Amino acid sequence: MNERVGRRMVLVTGSTDGLGRWLAVRLAADGARVLVHGRSAERAEDVRRAVREAAGEDRAEILLADLSDLGQVDRLADEVLARTDRLDVLVNNAGIGAASPGGAREVDERGVERRFAVNYLAGYRLTHRLLPLLTASAPSRIVNVSSAGQQAIDFADPMMTKGYDGGRAYTQSKLAQIMFTFDLARSLEGTGVTANALHPATYMDTTMVREGGIAPWSSVREGGEATLRLIDGTDIGTGRYFNGTREARADRQAYDADARRRLRELSEELTARV
Repeated sequence: MNERVGRRMVLVTGSTDGLGRWLAVRLAADGARVLVHGRSAERAEDVRRAVREAAGEDRAEILLADLSDLGQVDRLADEVLARTDRLDVLVNNAGIGAASPGGAREVDERGVERRFAVNYLAGYRLTHRLLPLLTASAPSRIVNVSSAGQQAIDFADPMMTKGYDGGRAYTQSKLAQIMFTFDLARSLEGTGVTANALHPATYMDTTMVREGGIAPWSSVREGGEATLRLIDGTDIGTGRYFNGTREARADRQAYDADARRRLRELSEELTARV
């Protein structure tokens, strides 16, 4: 058993498929207790069985929520807080790709574009709701699973009401994750909680990639090992963006303090509507 991972409580969002599933099973096999999140009870139970088989005991609990709905994000946070008195690692992994479902623009009743909601805003909200627990459990870690596909946010039309493109919506949401990570790390200095983001691997063999009609370039395990490094590695630091296992430069907007401020203000405005 990996002693640093052993006995930890870990929440992995989007852990019923792809990278999230791989992480849940591997972390449990290494000794962690895992909160398995997904939308489908059937798929979540399948992960739970895989965890039991890998770990030799039941180390998984199931949490169901649709992260496109901020009300359900809040209920997810409430359920985490009710079930455990510690949280050592939060992996914001859940996401939808440029082509799923169908690449069309969708918004909720508050006018929040779906890719922005699932890929970024849900993690923003969930992280803030769970920060007291993460801080109380320090040293703890937040890992945001982003992408090398990044594009500057158009703050004049962040919900992309004009000229919508699923690819741009996806890449804007992934850059937002990184901008959030940089701000979060600064705000958590001295607390023992670290925050980092990464592009795990290029075109992993996942449902999201296949839905986009792309032949996979890399394995889920490759991306999983890179993500595990941020969960369990030493000398990782905080407030960094990694491409695989190497620290990298994000889109230049991520280093623009004014742009990060505007994103913070937008995020606070949107989450205040819940």
